[in-house]
Amino acid sequence: MTFTAAQIAALLKGEVVGNGETPLTGFAAADRAQPGDLTFAEKESYFAAAEASAAAAILVSGPFTSATKVIIRVPDARIAAAQVIPLFFPPATFAPGIHPTATVAASAQIDPTAHIGPGCAIGERVQIGARSALLSGNHVAHDSRLGDDVRLFPNVVIYSHTQIGHRTAIHAGTVIGSDGYGYVFNQGRHVKIHQVGNVVIGDDVEIGSNTAIDRAALGSTVIGSGTKIDNLVHVAHNVVFGQHCLILGQCGFAGSTVFGDYCVIASQSGVGGHLKIGRQSTIGAKSGVMRDVAEKETVLGYPAVPDKQAKRQWIGIQRLPELALKVRELEKQLAALAAKTG
Repeated sequence: MTFTAAQIAALLKGEVVGNGETPLTGFAAADRAQPGDLTFAEKESYFAAAEASAAAAILVSGPFTSATKVIIRVPDARIAAAQVIPLFFPPATFAPGIHPTATVAASAQIDPTAHIGPGCAIGERVQIGARSALLSGNHVAHDSRLGDDVRLFPNVVIYSHTQIGHRTAIHAGTVIGSDGYGYVFNQGRHVKIHQVGNVVIGDDVEIGSNTAIDRAALGSTVIGSGTKIDNLVHVAHNVVFGQHCLILGQCGFAGSTVFGDYCVIASQSGVGGHLKIGRQSTIGAKSGVMRDVAEKETVLGYPAVPDKQAKRQWIGIQRLPELALKVRELEKQLAALAAKTG
């Protein structure tokens, strides 16, 4: 699809510096840009690379000018790039209808605009909203409800009674609503506590590949609207995430911990159970959280402590070899002094 620089600027509420009729046929990073492409630059070094590229125009959010490129000036070049990329790379669309290899229970309610792909299995009383797409091999168990514009990528499994909001995407291999890990020790063996709750996922959520979100023992495991979860994440039973949280890859969350809105949890972190993680708090990468975290607090390390304290600890650890040498030297001096006075 082709747009003019002026059309792109109008969409982004920006301004064109140069020929607004310049045709733009794609979007690419500066080092891969071809003639006709639009690229973007956030700082001086990026702008120099963009200006030297084959791109026809550059999205910028600063006082950059060029004698050779059309400039589209916007308040924030990265946000503008996110808004414009779908114009050149529109998401795939799927024809309404149910593939002949799909198995759909008679009591299921599927909007006529929805797409049910090959090999899908839809259980009793399932509800699937308008324009939702189950791409292939998806299992949606009984009494689950999917809103409008939901997309399940191949081999996603949805256990019973799960509720999924509008415009939510769940990527391949993810399992939503499997049993939480609950056992009680009795007479020498571990007895399973039956998990009878469900999972509730809000609107505009994205969940990465091979993630597991467990159903609650009682009540609901909750993923708040706008939350984005990376690949390979485990969310245990009765965990509650607020709205617009960011959860990076390979994290794990023990049961019944509650997260406020806008939390950020960096990769390979683990959070213990029955904790409260405050609104707008940040957990650094590879952290182990074993206590409550206050609102807007940043914690790091294992066990996780406030970020300034963690950095002091790291500096202290780096100095240990030097301190060990000093201690040995002092021990020698003390030994020599004792020999003289003894």
